[in-house]
Amino acid sequence: MAVTVNESVKIKTPVFSHITSEDLEHIYEPSEDTFLLIDALEKDLDFIKKIHPMLCLEVGSGSGVVITALGSVLGGACQYLSTDINFRACQITEETGKINGVTIKAVCTDLVENLMEDVKGKVDVLLFNPPYVVTPSEEVGRGDLEYTWAGGERGREVIDRFLPTVHSLLSSKGLFYLLVLKENDPVDIENIMRQQGFICRYVMTRKTGPEHLSVLRFSQS
Repeated sequence: MAVTVNESVKIKTPVFSHITSEDLEHIYEPSEDTFLLIDALEKDLDFIKKIHPMLCLEVGSGSGVVITALGSVLGGACQYLSTDINFRACQITEETGKINGVTIKAVCTDLVENLMEDVKGKVDVLLFNPPYVVTPSEEVGRGDLEYTWAGGERGREVIDRFLPTVHSLLSSKGLFYLLVLKENDPVDIENIMRQQGFICRYVMTRKTGPEHLSVLRFSQS
């Protein structure tokens, strides 16, 4: 899957045929939300390139397809990091990068807990496709697959834990791309981030089955 924005800029979906059916019992399978985030990055690619990113970080990388896709067009001048609470997802992320010619260092941690001190104020592009599905709170983080989608009340419990760290992570030119569901109340998220000094742009919105998804881009005003 690849969506052309213009004749010169295109991001191809990385090869992920190495991911087995047994792997998919433990990690999130690349799906419509994955491809929407890739398409949004493609749409914004000229804007991303203008800041000359040196460090990209994906939180909750799962299969590693998104950060690999971005790395495939930004090239080796940038460093690529990822996190996931699932060690198997970290292994697969690094493998996805390797197969597609992108070197990724994956850190097994909850959000950015064990990485914050190393990257504080240095992240130029921050990516997060969070667990956003509205579920009972007790389903949040119950197992490998539940970690990937169960978002608790309003689908916001993991998102709301992460938002306060964004300002500390980003460099002065940093960009934060967040995928959200309509039920997550994107306007409220925008207001929360505005209070931290960020401006928001809706990069892309798509209805996929029953889900109305958007990719938001935050930058410091």
